Amino acid sequence: MKFNIVKTVMILLLSLPATSISAGQKISERLEYSLSWTGIPVGSAQQEIVEEGDVRRILSSAHSNDWLAAFHPVDNRTESTLEKSGESPGRSRNFKMLFKEGSRVRDREISFDPAGKTARYFDRMSGEQLTVAIEKDTFDIYSSFYYVRYQPLEIGRSIFVNVLDSKELHRIEIRVLRRERIKVPAGTFNTIVIEPMVRSEGVFEGKRGAYIWLTDDSRRIPVKAQTLVRVGSVTAVLKGGSY
Repeated sequence: MKFNIVKTVMILLLSLPATSISAGQKISERLEYSLSWTGIPVGSAQQEIVEEGDVRRILSSAHSNDWLAAFHPVDNRTESTLEKSGESPGRSRNFKMLFKEGSRVRDREISFDPAGKTARYFDRMSGEQLTVAIEKDTFDIYSSFYYVRYQPLEIGRSIFVNVLDSKELHRIEIRVLRRERIKVPAGTFNTIVIEPMVRSEGVFEGKRGAYIWLTDDSRRIPVKAQTLVRVGSVTAVLKGGSY
């Protein structure tokens, strides 16, 4: 299974307690990250949760900085919509992505029907449309790791989640590796390190999934993510925001 590098690095979900929060409770958060490739700054990313009536939207974006944009501009945006009903964190309703990387553009949308156990995939660039069979508890890639942050994280154990990435349904393993104290621009944190067992693709293609550092407290704020690539690594670190 392969994910675009921005999706892989930005599998950094929202600031929610691991327990005792209902799907319908109002949450707000904005996270701001610096992106680097083997220590070289390459861009920035943002992730925000927006509450609108009975839905919750996860808005994510990533942009190349000036030097990278000079030869390979990146402007990637996603919107994941969750229905605030049922068990936390709610149910995936819709997922949109518009990725512009150099001359390559991807513009896709997935609409979920949990009751009917189907999802509708639409590629706006090619015009391709199809219906995909899914499990009842299936998430898009962003809301799937939002779900993970609600779960008890026990060192040495794994969590499994059903994820629809584009046209393919996968059951992804997330390994809970260790505890670690780290320093990032936003501060120093005690963290739990997890590893989604996926591979990245795109500008920086790799063979392993991201390593994600979540604060070791009830908030589970993602403060760092890193993925190994063919040459070096790509890293996102929290630099600020509201959380």
